[in-house]
This record gives sequence, structure tokens and C-alpha cells, in this order.
Amino acid sequence: MSTPTLFDPERPATPAVAGPSRPYVIELPARLTLMNSNQRLNKYDRAELTRRIRAAAKDAVEECPSLLVRDAVRPAPVFPRAHILGVLHPHTTGRRDPANWYPSFKAAIDGLVDAGLFEDDDHTRVLGPDMRLGARRARDQIVLVVRALGPGEDPLGYGAVTR
Repeated sequence: MSTPTLFDPERPATPAVAGPSRPYVIELPARLTLMNSNQRLNKYDRAELTRRIRAAAKDAVEECPSLLVRDAVRPAPVFPRAHILGVLHPHTTGRRDPANWYPSFKAAIDGLVDAGLFEDDDHTRVLGPDMRLGARRARDQIVLVVRALGPGEDPLGYGAVTR
């Protein structure tokens, strides 16, 4: 008997709103050492791991031909707005809290900014990362699923909320 799940990270949900919604899957290398919030790293080790994850994410984007629409003639970001689903694929079975790997997800998203996918990763341009647990793999791996958001598109329904 399989365990019921509310979300299948292997197949991102189709958006309810029509528009530019094709998801782009960006896989970071499986050999990459990841950081989690429970580690007590000194600032030099943390900075080095952050640099490596950030560079790996930038390289992964540059190796994806469908995302290489940015050039010297058109320096605008690829996505004016987007939703990011962050999937952690662990190397062992067992219980995990994918949100503990936030330092790795944050460094990877900064790499997407470095690659030119976003002008910045602030709240006006990026929704997420929504972190989920994926299927077991041979080595720990982070996968980012990026979906463009159309003008005014609010997949969480917060647009109707007034303050």
C-alpha cells in the first residue's frame, strides 16, 4: 500500500489560469554538496558552499537550450514574474523536512538571477520557492521547477485579499 500524498513533485500541477505556464525543470548536479539549516558551518565553509551551489544553478541554466533566449541585443530577464517549486531528492528513504534545505534553495535561486532568468528574486518577481520532497535518488539533488506567471496572475489567490 502506498502512502497518500497531497502533491506529486514529479509532475507539477497544471495551472488554473491560462497563459505562459510551461514549466522549466532545472536540475542541479547530483554530486553537489548541499547545505541545510541544521548544519553549524563556519562563515567561510558556508560562503564556499553557497558559491558552488549558485554557480551550479547558473551553469544548469546556461546548459538548457530552451532558456537561452537572453543575449546582448535583448538583455531583459527571461521571466518578469515566476513561481518556483523547489524539489529535494534525498539519497535515502525516511522522514525529512525539505524546508531545512532552504540555504541551498536560496543559493540556487540566486544562481538563476545570475544567469539572467530574473532581474531580482524579490517578492514582486518570484513566488516561492515552495519546497517539496521528491523521489529517492542515488545522491541528494535539488531540482527547480520554474513557471512563468502572466501579468496579474496570482496562483495563490492573494489578489482578492485587501488590507
